[in-house]
Amino acid sequence: MTKLLFISNISNRVTSFAIASITVAHKLKIDFYQAANWSDAKEGQIEKDQVEYDIKINHVDISRSPFSKSNIKAYKQIVELIEKENIDYIHCNTPVGGLLGRLAGKKCKVKKVIYQAHGFHFYDGAPKKNWMIYYPIEKLLAHKTDAIITINQEDFERAKKFRLKKGGRVYYVHGVGIDVSAFGKELPSSDIRKELGIGSNELLLISAGELNANKNNRVIIEAMAKLNDSRIHYVLCGVGPLDAELKKLAEDKGIAGNVHFLGYRTDVFSLYREADVYVMPSFREGLSRSMMEAMASGLPCVASKIRGNVDLIDERLGGYLCSPSDTDGFASAIKMLVCDAELRQKMKEYNLEKIKEYDVSVVEREIEEIYREVFSET
Repeated sequence: MTKLLFISNISNRVTSFAIASITVAHKLKIDFYQAANWSDAKEGQIEKDQVEYDIKINHVDISRSPFSKSNIKAYKQIVELIEKENIDYIHCNTPVGGLLGRLAGKKCKVKKVIYQAHGFHFYDGAPKKNWMIYYPIEKLLAHKTDAIITINQEDFERAKKFRLKKGGRVYYVHGVGIDVSAFGKELPSSDIRKELGIGSNELLLISAGELNANKNNRVIIEAMAKLNDSRIHYVLCGVGPLDAELKKLAEDKGIAGNVHFLGYRTDVFSLYREADVYVMPSFREGLSRSMMEAMASGLPCVASKIRGNVDLIDERLGGYLCSPSDTDGFASAIKMLVCDAELRQKMKEYNLEKIKEYDVSVVEREIEEIYREVFSET
């Protein structure tokens, strides 16, 4: 039976990054092997996922840092796995997984190698060091690649300029896919407005993700301070290194009572139901899953005008896009949504329709077409 090795970086369970490929592999009667660093997996998780998804999981010592010596060991482990199981095809993800997978694929003369980029480290506005380090590596590795899959238009256009192996192609898919229908189902209700003392006539902004420099939550706090409108509340779902700094910023700006840090939450989808607007002011994204989920929940979005976000949000139809550092721009966008419930409703309806393009069924069809085309050429 044909065998496919799916390589990622760090995993503690099977995630959405692999599920579409697993579904398609089963449909095409391909044995699915997954290799990743499973050091953080709970006891029994590997066995559970192997049974649930009918796949074979292998631990390799991959590190997220491309400069870690453990990746030398991981490379040898991947080569050993390919040779032991007689792997036919490789589908590798993430920068390090993509590096090791393509080098191992060449060494072992694997029939076809696919690399899926979830967001190149070199992008419009990226630091120069990213271009100096990652761009030449990716350009060189393209020569060892039969197909590159991208999930946003900026990466798609850039990857088309690379020279792949003879007959190689660059593809675009709509992210990793979300189950849009799940957001229309009944969810446990949330009393978050009551808990925080937020009235039904007050505007609730929400964001979800790690509190780090890239997520740029501070610009939303600064925009709120500029507006100085007690009707606006901001809920942050997540933890991270900037937790204390952001709390202090809210205090210094005199709006601590309107900025609410909820920490890590498992009920984010229920919280979306209570919110009015999703905010995503990041400096860098590939294609934000959390924003897709917010759109599927019917939220208008105020986001940074960057790669990925511009694919999801149609300006003035599903939300507003601002330069990541444009505090005035974010303040203006938020103010327009505060004052116009009818506008919020129109954007809600627009996003509910737009997000159907990113449903997991769409992504599965796209992956299937790629697998059939690439693998049929062997």
